[in-house]
Amino acid sequence: MTNTSGDAHPLADAMTTSVSVHDEATVLTVAGEVDLATAPALENAIEATLGSKPPVVIIDLTQVSFLASAGMAALVGAHKRAGETTRIMVVADGPATGRQLKVTGLDKVFAMHTTLDGALTALHQN
Repeated sequence: MTNTSGDAHPLADAMTTSVSVHDEATVLTVAGEVDLATAPALENAIEATLGSKPPVVIIDLTQVSFLASAGMAALVGAHKRAGETTRIMVVADGPATGRQLKVTGLDKVFAMHTTLDGALTALHQN
């Protein structure tokens, strides 16, 4: 069924997530716009990813074109839910993601990297 009325959640499909596993890290790749309409879907994807209690979750935001405060709140929520059992790393670069995370100080909360390869390399060095 297709919603053509344009009233329910017209931007609900503006963001996609996918999960993959690289060694001991579970990678949640996010693409599109993370805003007030799509942040709940991001929170659900993060919750599902954390559910299996992986040792490391890398949230890859390099394909995100817009990151609103609701998206940043979802990242903070992920950090709180992960607790001591799961290490959270964030991959973000450029004006759409990296700059916002630095301006808000969230780059001090998360281990941030500019590429997924960089995050995976750092993981193996620790």
